Amino acid sequence: MHERRRPQERRRSIVRALWHGNFKRRRVSPRRVDERHAVVTDWFHPQWLAVSILILLLCSADAVLTLTLISRGAQEINPFMVPLVHGSGHAFAYWKVGLTAIGVVMLTVIARLQVFGKGVGTILYVVLGLYSALVGYEVVLLRNIPWE
Repeated sequence: MHERRRPQERRRSIVRALWHGNFKRRRVSPRRVDERHAVVTDWFHPQWLAVSILILLLCSADAVLTLTLISRGAQEINPFMVPLVHGSGHAFAYWKVGLTAIGVVMLTVIARLQVFGKGVGTILYVVLGLYSALVGYEVVLLRNIPWE
C-alpha cells in the first residue's frame, strides 16, 4: 500500500498554516444544525471585523479623551482604573485597550452562538453603540471645560 502521508509534518509551520487557512477555508459554520457549543471556524463575517476595529478605535479615543479630561481637572469614575490614570497614563491606556481587545476577540470568536434567542455577535454592536455614546459624551465635556 502506498504511503499518502508527507514526510514533513504540515502543522509545524505556523506561517504556512495561517496562509493556507486564510485562502482555503474549510469550516465556515458548525457541521450539524443542532450544534450549540462554541465551534471554531475558519471564517468570520466581515462586518464583525469592521465593528471590532471601530470598537478598538473608539476605545483608544476614549483613553485619550479620558486622560485629557483628567489633566483638566476631571476624575476617573471606574475604581479599577483610578490607580492607572495617575502618572503618565501609559499603564491606563495599555490596560484599557488591551482588556478591550481581549474582550472583542473573545466575542468575535463566539459571535455565532445563540444566547436567549439572540446571537452573541449582537453584543459587539451594543458595545460599539456604548463606546460611541461615551466618546460623544466626553467630546461634549471637553468642549464645555474652559481652556486656560
